[in-house]
Amino acid sequence: MTKASAKPIPAADSLAVNALPATYEGALGELEQLVAQLESGAMPLDQLLSGYQRGAQLLQFCRDKLQAVEDQIKVLDEGTLKAWKPQ
Repeated sequence: MTKASAKPIPAADSLAVNALPATYEGALGELEQLVAQLESGAMPLDQLLSGYQRGAQLLQFCRDKLQAVEDQIKVLDEGTLKAWKPQ
C-alpha cells in the first residue's frame, strides 16, 4: 500500500490559490487546521512550503483585521465616531 492510499489531506497547493476567507473567524479556523496538519507531520515534504505560504497569508489577513479593529477602538476612545472602513 502506498502513501497515496492513506487518509487524504487537502493539497496545500490548492489552499495557496484559494481566496482569503470573508471573516476573521473563518481565516482563524482555516489557519488552525493548517497548523495541525503541518505539525502532524502527515503532509508530504513538497506540500509543506505551500502550506506554510498559505498560513502566512492567513496570518497576515488575521493581523490586518485585528489592526482595523484596534484602529476603530482608538477612534472611539478619542471621543470621535468615524465611519469604519473594513479592509
